[in-house]
Amino acid sequence: MLVAMLLAVKTSSAQNIQLHYDMGRHLYSEAEPNRPKVTLTLEQFKVDNYGSWFYFVDVDMRNHGSVTAYTEIAREFNIKKNSPFAVHVEYDGGLNEFSAFQHVALLGAAYNGHSQDFSKTWSVQLMYRQVFGGNGVPAMSGAQLTGVWGVNFAGDKLTFSGFADLWYGYKAEVGENAKGFVFITEPQLWFNLTKKVSMGTEFEISNNFIYSNNSTRFFVNPTLAVKVKF
Repeated sequence: MLVAMLLAVKTSSAQNIQLHYDMGRHLYSEAEPNRPKVTLTLEQFKVDNYGSWFYFVDVDMRNHGSVTAYTEIAREFNIKKNSPFAVHVEYDGGLNEFSAFQHVALLGAAYNGHSQDFSKTWSVQLMYRQVFGGNGVPAMSGAQLTGVWGVNFAGDKLTFSGFADLWYGYKAEVGENAKGFVFITEPQLWFNLTKKVSMGTEFEISNNFIYSNNSTRFFVNPTLAVKVKF
């Protein structure tokens, strides 16, 4: 349930692994009774001569093992050297214990920027969005607007990062193919204990994104997390 994030890094490559304890099931015991409590996330960002690669994999776990695997893979091609504009290509999809996620392809333009010391980074992406049919949901095309940010402050002891997605597509309504706007953002705040280890929190804030057992459509699901860079 995550889309591509731009990492605030000074090097050409960075990767990390995160472990999140999700409190959503406690906050929405009726709407999300089966929400997994533990999520393992692997991220990697890599720059090359043509642009950059980014991917992440979320694995949700319960006592009997993993129940969900979701990935987003993004490739950006620089229009020209030192230009803030790039062509953005992305794939989103995955599997859970009951069925497959919708498979989504995205293609569009990105505007990327950073401060001189890379302590602040940002990206805005406007993309064509193609949902492939499956699991009773017809194929659908639309548009998606994405914003991504990363800010290091307090002498690099704190990092505020995240993304926000807005698209027009199928809303999360059980048994229906209702269309409308879907929104999700996942801001993260990290306290950097060392250059390699951080502790922090993530807030998954969404509307029309999560299938629930009642009429709830807006959710705020916080986590407690640890991150290790390698």
